[in-house]
Amino acid sequence: MSKDLLEYDDSDAIRFILNYLKQQGIENVCDDKIQYILDLIYEYYEKCDLLSEIKSEEAQIEESDMINYINAVMQKENIFSMEESTLETILDGEYEYGLSIGIYEK
Repeated sequence: MSKDLLEYDDSDAIRFILNYLKQQGIENVCDDKIQYILDLIYEYYEKCDLLSEIKSEEAQIEESDMINYINAVMQKENIFSMEESTLETILDGEYEYGLSIGIYEK
């Protein structure tokens, strides 16, 4: 992660991700579910101390670890369930959003 997370706007991210999902043929995910996933992504970053990283090259994010973490929290909290492929697509959309605003680098 290379820029300040204060530049990250959840509302913009949600709109971006919804559009990304639609392009992938997924239309049954609502704003609230995406917001919940974004919150869990942020929790994962905190848990792994990734928010203190200055450069994206320094941050090592294992998508499978993040998916496992999110699935475990979702099961524990029992708010809703989601197919892993849909979760992966949401994570891909969040990554694309981060790229579009310069928070992530390829």
